[in-house]
Amino acid sequence: MKWQRGIFFFLEFVLCVFAIQYDENGISPSDEVVSGKFPLLMPMVIAKRSELYVCTPVKIDDTKTYFITGFQPNASMNTAHHMLLYGCGTPGSEKDIWNCGEMASSDVSDGLEQSGPCGATSQIIYAWARDAPDLYLPEGVGFKVGKDSEIKFLVLQVHYAHKKQQPDDSGVFLKYTTEPKDKQAGVLLLGTAGQIPAHTTEKMETACRVSEEKVLHPFAYRTHTHALGKVVAGYRVRDNERGEQTWTELGKRNPLTPQMFYPVHNNDTIVQGDILAARCTMTSQRDRITYTGATADDEMCNFYLMYYVDKGEPMEMKYCYSRGPPAYRWSNPESELNNIPDNEASQL
Repeated sequence: MKWQRGIFFFLEFVLCVFAIQYDENGISPSDEVVSGKFPLLMPMVIAKRSELYVCTPVKIDDTKTYFITGFQPNASMNTAHHMLLYGCGTPGSEKDIWNCGEMASSDVSDGLEQSGPCGATSQIIYAWARDAPDLYLPEGVGFKVGKDSEIKFLVLQVHYAHKKQQPDDSGVFLKYTTEPKDKQAGVLLLGTAGQIPAHTTEKMETACRVSEEKVLHPFAYRTHTHALGKVVAGYRVRDNERGEQTWTELGKRNPLTPQMFYPVHNNDTIVQGDILAARCTMTSQRDRITYTGATADDEMCNFYLMYYVDKGEPMEMKYCYSRGPPAYRWSNPESELNNIPDNEASQL
C-alpha cells in the first residue's frame, strides 16, 4: 500500500498546537497534548463516468490515541453528490483510490479496483451532502481513533453523480486532539431497502431495539434521501408498564434541504430496551417503480443519529436496516411497535 500522503496526524504540513503540561518534576513528555487539523482529500481524482463512488484511505498512527472533534467539508454539491467518512479496522483496498460503490459492476470500465470502503470494522463517523456547513462536536466529545480504538484507518468515500473532466480534491478537514475525552461519540445509521411504486406516496420504515447496556446521549441527526424524499423522521420509542409506547421525536426534516447534522429535537437519554425507529416519506410521480440503490435514478432512506456515551465505549451496533416496503412496515407484528404517530411522522 502506498502512503505518499503519510501517516494520519504526523505530516509536516499539519498545523499542530503543542500544550506541554508541567508537574513538580518539570515537563512530562507523556502529557504532551497535540491538536490540529488534517486534510483528508481526494488525490485529484477525475470522475471518468457518472454515478462513480471513489474511496481513498489514510492510516492512523497507532502509537497514540486521537479524538476527532470537528469536520470542515471541502466540497461543493455541483461536484460531489455526497461524502461519507468511514472508520475501518482495515481499508477495503491497498490502492490509493478504488471504486467503492455498492452498485459497482465488473462490466463498467473506469480503471479502478472494486471493493467496499472497509475490509473490517466498518462504521460511518461523518456524512455530508447538499453544501452542508462545518460540524463541531459538543465540548468534551470526540470520536476515538488510533491506538486504543478499533479504528485504525479512515476512508473517505465521494459519490460523483456526474462525469467530470477536471481533477477533484473534495474531502474534509478533520479537527483532532490527543487530549483524552470522557465522552466518546458514535453514529447509528438507520436505513431501509425496498421499493416505491409509480405515482404513489410510500413510507419506508425501520426500527431496532437497543440490546446493549449503554446510556446514549443523542446530540445530532442527519437525514438523507435522493429526489423523492419529502420527510424523514427519527424517534426513540419506550415501553411503559402497561406495554404502551411513548414516541419521542429525535429529529424530522425535509431531506432536500442541506444535509448537515442538526441538533436533536430532544436529548433525553436512550437506554437498553428502547427502540430506535425512522421513517422516510417518499412521493413518486415517475412512471416506473423506484428501487433502493446507489444511483440518482434510485432512492435511499437514511436517518443518522450521532450520540455520545459518558465514560464508556459507543455501541457495537452501528447500523439498523430493514427490508423496507412492501416487506417491512412499522405496523407489522414483528416490529413490536404500537401507538405509531402515523400522521406526525410524515408531516413537517
